[in-house]
Amino acid sequence: MNTSIILLTYNKLEYTKLCIESIRKYTQKGTYEIIVVDNNSTDDTVQWLKEQKDLKPLFNKENVGFPKGCNQGIEIAEGENILLLNNDTIVTNNWLDNLLIALNSSENVGCVGSVTNNCSNFQTVPTNYQTIEEMQLFAQEFNKSNSAQWEERLKLVGYCMLIKKSVVDEIGLLDEQFSPGNFEDDDYSFRIRKAGYKLLLCGDTFIHHFGSTSFRDKPEAYQQLLRKNKEKFEAKWGFNLDYSTHTRRDLISLIDAPKEEKLNILEVGCACGATLLKIKETFKNASLFGIELNEHTAVFASLIAEVKAQDIENGLDYQEEFFDYIILGDILEHLNDPWKTVNNFKKYLKSNGKLLVSIPNVMHFSNMRTLLNGHWTYTDSGILDRTHLRFFTLNELTKMFYQAGYEKMEVGSVTTYESDEDRIFIEKLSELGNSKIKDQFSAYQYLLKVFKNNPNLDHVKDLKDSLTNIEKNIKVDENANQIIKNLTNNLISEQLVISIVDEAVINKESVLNILATVCFENGAHDYMIPFLEYALKLNPNHQDSLFNLGYFLYTIGELDLARHYLEKVKEDNAVRELLEMINSI
Repeated sequence: MNTSIILLTYNKLEYTKLCIESIRKYTQKGTYEIIVVDNNSTDDTVQWLKEQKDLKPLFNKENVGFPKGCNQGIEIAEGENILLLNNDTIVTNNWLDNLLIALNSSENVGCVGSVTNNCSNFQTVPTNYQTIEEMQLFAQEFNKSNSAQWEERLKLVGYCMLIKKSVVDEIGLLDEQFSPGNFEDDDYSFRIRKAGYKLLLCGDTFIHHFGSTSFRDKPEAYQQLLRKNKEKFEAKWGFNLDYSTHTRRDLISLIDAPKEEKLNILEVGCACGATLLKIKETFKNASLFGIELNEHTAVFASLIAEVKAQDIENGLDYQEEFFDYIILGDILEHLNDPWKTVNNFKKYLKSNGKLLVSIPNVMHFSNMRTLLNGHWTYTDSGILDRTHLRFFTLNELTKMFYQAGYEKMEVGSVTTYESDEDRIFIEKLSELGNSKIKDQFSAYQYLLKVFKNNPNLDHVKDLKDSLTNIEKNIKVDENANQIIKNLTNNLISEQLVISIVDEAVINKESVLNILATVCFENGAHDYMIPFLEYALKLNPNHQDSLFNLGYFLYTIGELDLARHYLEKVKEDNAVRELLEMINSI
């Protein structure tokens, strides 16, 4: 006998019938046994199970929970493989054959699982069926064995886990401290990996999963159980499961190299290595490196990459110009001196290397609302996580990287749900400040691709030369127009212009006003306000900046803001006439 299929039941007979009938129909006879452990059901389940001649039932006089019930089944199993299967599943054509092919593909594969329609851990696939019959037709087309669809994972969800019996014998039974259920599958996954075996998610095998039928009748008790067992897991393993096994797919998507290219990639704060593992699956020729201070998580990351424990604020123990990418996922806000750190990291990147960064946005509307109500309350997670030492807006991030010598930055963001009330609040915030930065109130987190060198190096050199010439009054119009042309063609950014003005220009406010005037003349209005606002940041009383910003705001109908700036300008005929026009409207 090849496989012992173990099901637990506790009432919900209708699901058990569907599951067992599907096993009988879609699994080759003689290759399996079905062991059913009943946890003292009070409906007709016990009677129905006793009537089935092809099952090996065990009847508990009390509900012993999922882990202990599975262990009871494992102890009487006669198969070479153990399949833990929830009774709220419906299996499909070729399901077990496909799983066995993956399980037996290598000696170091210890456990495999299927994909489904209803599951966490990114084990779901899109479906559009409406009936069980349509589901089986869907699965018939889907379930075609294909090793290219197998993906190594840190953990598998226990609704369907096929495990070699030899691995079970080696690592032991499920940990019964997680009774009545939840986190025992996570625990078992890490025990399998710690023993040196791989877990594979089989993207070529689909079964249907109704999901959480045993707990959904008591949602509050279920949430309390989750919290309790989560604490047990953390106490046993020394790390938070959600935080330490999160795959940063958003940052991986920023890797723009060909998938076959040989790359050196470092992740700072790699935890258990979930992100590195996904990179390994996608970029087969990449050499992976990690930095992780938690020795408990580093054990698992070390199975995937070369991992070191280092204080990154004191430098890195790698050769210079070695990495194609350095990943900093929610790292910089925890540092004492992130400015020094990003400057130091530059020397470890190749000339075309990039930092991939995620960092919370302190300007998010939720934080602004809290602040306006007089609070700055630290929490266990989120923007005001109590472990955060530094807080950034997009402007401050831009300055940090450009002043550190990085020459280009691409910005993306993660947003959260916004109610109608939230959107009204964001509108009011943008009215109080610069309407051009309205989107920054919606960004919960920024995703940055920061280039060590600008691929358009000639444009950067030309920009510095043009700004210097404008300051020296050399071909002012020609140089300014070329800068505006490069801005509108996305060859350079306004942040880069401001950064080089900071670095290379003495009369900064004057040069920024010249650029703003040329922007106005060329219709490049999006760049005007950042230049003028930065000039006013440098000198809040700069008369040309106040007048130009006021005049531009007047032309676009922002009369209150225009009046605000113009009233700060020393009165002359032009200002007086403009204010009279505004007040008459």
